[in-house]
Amino acid sequence: MPESTFPVRRIGYFIAAAAVVVLLIAIWSVDHNPRTDDATVRANAIAFAPEVEGRLVALNVQDNQTVHKGDVLFQIDPRPYEYALQQARSEQASLEGQIDDERRRIATEKSAVGTAQAGVAGSQSNISAAEGSVLAAKASVEHARAAQISADAQLKYAQNDLDRIAPLLEKHYVTTQQVDQAQTAVRVAQEASHQAASQLLQAQAQEKMAIASKQAAGANLQAAQSKVGEAQHAVDTLDTLIAQRPAREAKVHQAELNLAWTSVRAPFDGYVTNMNISQGAYAHVGAPIFTLIDTGHWWVLANYRESKLKHIREGQHVDVYLMDQPSRRYDGVVDSVGRGVFPEDGGTINGLPNVDRTLNWVHLSARFPVRIRVLNPDPETFRIGATAITVVR
Repeated sequence: MPESTFPVRRIGYFIAAAAVVVLLIAIWSVDHNPRTDDATVRANAIAFAPEVEGRLVALNVQDNQTVHKGDVLFQIDPRPYEYALQQARSEQASLEGQIDDERRRIATEKSAVGTAQAGVAGSQSNISAAEGSVLAAKASVEHARAAQISADAQLKYAQNDLDRIAPLLEKHYVTTQQVDQAQTAVRVAQEASHQAASQLLQAQAQEKMAIASKQAAGANLQAAQSKVGEAQHAVDTLDTLIAQRPAREAKVHQAELNLAWTSVRAPFDGYVTNMNISQGAYAHVGAPIFTLIDTGHWWVLANYRESKLKHIREGQHVDVYLMDQPSRRYDGVVDSVGRGVFPEDGGTINGLPNVDRTLNWVHLSARFPVRIRVLNPDPETFRIGATAITVVR
């Protein structure tokens, strides 16, 4: 073999060795810096549905328009809710007026309560005095009855004595003077009997009057107690009115909230998309009008093979490239690594990401989603669902 062929052979060996080295370096780099193009751009998005229903009197945005936090997106006719707020406030003011009226009336009733309580005390004293009068009248009746019995006995005795000595006057067994004395004794006894009967009637009349006074005092006591009960009922009425305050206040707050909901503002900077309504349409509660994409926070959801997850940790920096701008690199950070995916055989676990397995040489390896937060996103180029390429460093 000529000597000139040795340099060529050496160059060939060198090229082959260099290729092997480059291949090993590439394998090491791919293994320690996992890369995938199975990644999509994601962002938070909310479907805007009105909290109250009504006619759209203003629609200040268009599809795919950029909006800023605090911008008025659309306006629902506020007039029905303004009327409802006025009515709620009127009902609240009416209740406060009723409470004030009741308080003034109760102030008057308190004075009536004092008077009624004094009347109760007076009536109780009158009942006690009437009971004493009744007892005294009964004692007087008994005393008068005893006096009448005694007078009747004296009259009977005098009459019997007169009847006994009167016939003896003709036989001159007694003197005329003795007969006159017996007759006088009868007249005195008759007068005493009449007086005793009169005193008994008078005592009985006084007893009836005392009983009537006691009954009147009892009726006055009931009337005074009834006035006290009426005054206490007035206080109960005030408590009932005051108990209605929270409900009226809540109704006012709800009306204020409904009125505020007629003007809808953007809660963050973002893009309007998927608009399916126009001004003048009737908006219904819970029916989405459009979607608002939050452009303040972007991330990429990259599906890595399970064999690469050992080199991916939270906090690692990631190079992110968009398919439409492959030469522009964005900086990202691994937020989290997925802990589960929907099993290939279906299984029974719901609510897990469903990541399709792709053929990689011979083995089919599962792919797990890795959430990558983009640190320097460009809102003008980032779109939800855009394809991305990620390289974990």
